[in-house]
Amino acid sequence: MSCTLGEVKNRADLIIYWGGNPAECHPRHFTKYTIMQKGKFVTNRKSRTMVLVDIRETPSEKAADIFLQVRPGKDFEMVTTLRALVKGQRVDPALVAETGLTVEQLQDFADRMKKARFGVLFFGMGLSMTRGKHMNSAAVLTLVTELNAFTKFVAMPMRGHGNVTGSDMVMRWTTGYPFGVNLCRGYPRFNPGEFSTVDLIVRGDVDAALVLGADPGATMPQPGIDHLARIPTIVLDPKVTHTSRIARVHITTAATGVSAPGTVYRMDEIPLPLRPALKSPYPTDEDVVRRISHAVASRLARMPSTNGHISDAAVGLKDML
Repeated sequence: MSCTLGEVKNRADLIIYWGGNPAECHPRHFTKYTIMQKGKFVTNRKSRTMVLVDIRETPSEKAADIFLQVRPGKDFEMVTTLRALVKGQRVDPALVAETGLTVEQLQDFADRMKKARFGVLFFGMGLSMTRGKHMNSAAVLTLVTELNAFTKFVAMPMRGHGNVTGSDMVMRWTTGYPFGVNLCRGYPRFNPGEFSTVDLIVRGDVDAALVLGADPGATMPQPGIDHLARIPTIVLDPKVTHTSRIARVHITTAATGVSAPGTVYRMDEIPLPLRPALKSPYPTDEDVVRRISHAVASRLARMPSTNGHISDAAVGLKDML
């Protein structure tokens, strides 16, 4: 259940930020799309209620009407309790207390969500990259789906890096899944927690890595960073990053939107075409990947095998390329 940021600006009267600090990470989110904007149907700040859920006080707390401080690692339990309260089920106060909140606080929160005319829940990396990970995200999305039995409610992730939504969109229309996709068998298999990038690298299941427009060395757990340093890692990036410092190869590419054309996706999945303003002596990411793909395909075409035939694995890899 999602929508555009324009709908949030014009209609949302209940805005929830969970596991994020938009005042510092998305500094114009408040002023352009949520609590400070004058919308078509929600005309002033007093018409909106902003709820912040986090493990500690942050600069975003100053803008919140309600601040709910959940204990670290207890987001899943809090979401599950809210789902029960939304459906009118009884909950155990002793178990609820483990989240750092009371039944009364969560009951008030659940009632506000059910009574909202248009509610939106923005969730950040504090929810999706902590204990529970994809299960936390799935629980939040399920909660929002269930709230639509009472009112209009939507959810949207607060993206952490540039054009993360774009990569999700490409994976979605090519494989049917947004992330955590394994193509080793020649067809897509989806299983977050098993095939997610961070899980594969932390477990040491990969023996080579190609990093495009990302910096996992700055955000991954230390075991994952250590493994990237041990294996052949290739980085395509316009600038030096934490990952490129530990990589075997760093290919400098043109900056997308500045020196390279393309399309990026806003966090609400709205495509934005980009026209380059400056010329760059460096190739684009697409040029480099295509040249690598052609080089691998030509190498596979020359590979000898038993009975003069290329192996099934080589044929499958060539087809995917």
